[in-house]
Amino acid sequence: MNEGKKGLNTICTHVGGVEDKQFKGAISPLYMSSSYAFEDVDVKRYPRYFNTPNQEALCKKVAALEHAEAGLIFGSGMAAVSTTLMAFLGAGDHVVLQNALYGGTFNLVNEEFDKYGIEYSFTDGLRPEDFEEKIKANTKVIYVETPSNPLLKITDLKAVAKIAREHGLVSMIDNTFASPVNQNPIDFGIDIIIHSATKYMGGHSDICAGAVATTQEYIERIFHLAKNLGGSLSDQTVWLLERSMKTMGLRVKAQNENAQRMAEYLFDHSDIAAVYYPGLPSHPDYELAKSQMHGFGGMLSFELNAAFDASDFQKSLKLIKSSMSLAGVESTVLSPTQTSHALMGEEERARQGIKDGLIRFSVGIEEPEDLIFDIEQALQNVKSKQPVSTH
Repeated sequence: MNEGKKGLNTICTHVGGVEDKQFKGAISPLYMSSSYAFEDVDVKRYPRYFNTPNQEALCKKVAALEHAEAGLIFGSGMAAVSTTLMAFLGAGDHVVLQNALYGGTFNLVNEEFDKYGIEYSFTDGLRPEDFEEKIKANTKVIYVETPSNPLLKITDLKAVAKIAREHGLVSMIDNTFASPVNQNPIDFGIDIIIHSATKYMGGHSDICAGAVATTQEYIERIFHLAKNLGGSLSDQTVWLLERSMKTMGLRVKAQNENAQRMAEYLFDHSDIAAVYYPGLPSHPDYELAKSQMHGFGGMLSFELNAAFDASDFQKSLKLIKSSMSLAGVESTVLSPTQTSHALMGEEERARQGIKDGLIRFSVGIEEPEDLIFDIEQALQNVKSKQPVSTH
């Protein structure tokens, strides 16, 4: 092992833990205190200052996984997104955002930025020129998300980072769908990495958290706003998140393999109209995804043939759960138009190609054969409800 460059699973397991100096336990002790001494101490600790022992340790794990200098953890993914954006934007500033975004981020921008005098533009597409043409004299930030939610579109990270540098802008990415296992945007020149740690970092559908990784300078800037907004994470959840992240490399790689298998199965299925997964050679951004991702991820989306009702299909599933979140070890499905992108509006969803019948599939770690069996029985159940043609 190279001491300066530890392997993924070694980082997940060993970096960013709290040493148990008293009892020499194998895992991090949990410091539940919300009140620490302030006299004769090197650091004045307080949960809202993001510097309790467990908070500080976990930030180091996040940073190491994203090849960054420093990290910060938050109470939710949207706390991480909103605090980071607002740390670099003020009245009179402008931000360029890609048009394919998580619904929560889209809502934040559309519902809140006007109140603060922040200007914004969404790109018309995901080509490098689509970003460049939206840049104005007062632009400060470029914000991307790749793979995108829910259609798994891919944005060229090197190209976006280059544009940002040439114009003196800060580049940010929501790296949630990929996770640090599959994509490290800092290696391509992106400045700030944001995660909903609720998803692959947590991985068990029992944690709500967010994370940011970047330079020490930028973390200080984000922290100074974060301490005022109060989006810190409780130490109980910090401890649970550290525990969960120890197996992230193993979990995500298993999910990568399963998602590839399921995408290929669905792509060849006569009852499926479309499949969106960057690991399929038919995906328009397949080569780009190969060039910047270590794995294609555990997320895919698909559409049933028009004759089938997507809601009935989901209700017919027995093993795969219909559930609002994603990235747990259990496979789940949802309808983006009813959940993650419900507040986006019908017209905007149509513009982005998010159809009412679209099903987002978060592939878990089960045996693919069991997932296929469940989908087949659900399809048969939906078919049995179809009216019989008399012609």
